[in-house]
Amino acid sequence: MSDSTVDTASLASRVREMHRMLDRIRGEIGRVIVGQQPLVERLLIGLLTRGHILIEGVPGLAKTSAVKALAASVNARFKRIQFTPDLLPADLIGTEVFQPRSGDFTVRKGPLFHNIILADEINRAPSKVQAALLEAMQERQVTIGDQTYPLEEPFLVLATQNPIEQEGTYALPEAQVDRFLMKVVVGYPARGEEKDIVRRAGALQPAGAAAVAERAEIEAATALIDGIHVEESVLDYLVDLVAATRNPAQYDPALAPLVQFGASPRGSICLSLAGRAHAFLEGRSYLTPHDIRSVAPDVLRHRILLTYEAQAENATAEQIIGRLLDRIPVP
Repeated sequence: MSDSTVDTASLASRVREMHRMLDRIRGEIGRVIVGQQPLVERLLIGLLTRGHILIEGVPGLAKTSAVKALAASVNARFKRIQFTPDLLPADLIGTEVFQPRSGDFTVRKGPLFHNIILADEINRAPSKVQAALLEAMQERQVTIGDQTYPLEEPFLVLATQNPIEQEGTYALPEAQVDRFLMKVVVGYPARGEEKDIVRRAGALQPAGAAAVAERAEIEAATALIDGIHVEESVLDYLVDLVAATRNPAQYDPALAPLVQFGASPRGSICLSLAGRAHAFLEGRSYLTPHDIRSVAPDVLRHRILLTYEAQAENATAEQIIGRLLDRIPVP
């Protein structure tokens, strides 16, 4: 959070200027996919905050296309990795290769040495692969042999998983899931959007996204988000919301038997970061309760561990978050 001495007028002007860049990116992504505006917005939040995004949805909802379009529009190096049960850590980070003539080992870097990584069906890979990915996500570095190599910024992992096919999948470790800034659930398109999708499917040459922003511009926008102003009352509201996931009975006694563990302080940090990025996307230089409420389900749904009783009653984290949002006073 920035110091209160920041020139708010100057910050607001710079936010408006950078907002035009975001409109260009949105326009390019819109040339490739129809609808899915909540997904596109969350992808932009991840890009602007360097926060990794977990995307859940059935096949055929343009998850991969949206990620590819985002990477193309910001002139970033993109790599898609198909996660499979036989994937090895070296397939992600790279390995040392012996050179017979010199008798030395040289490093062959893996696909993680790109800016935007699409981890397709991330929950199909075993634990050793997840551990290698976790180091990259958290530390923004990888270790090959005895050497550690930093990853070039921006570095962003956008992972997908299929909610309806569980055969041959592995549950992601809680520590890794917590490293995702947001978990976005992608739904079906509206009827009108689906008609446009069908029309576009007949094109001989599908539209592609062109680079309309440079990585340096994204870094500048990221720095501006750090300066988004946060009033004390709004910060109290944010902290109260996250604390309520740990002690929901304080606001609704019926929720007490449904929650085993709530969000950690990392959840508070991520909620603040995503909220400020949401304000930035709307062209504002200050955080409001509206921003917090808009991103709270995506930031918190994977940070709330439900009890067996909640599962038996088919209660979801989204329902619990919604009930808490209804009961916590808005400043």
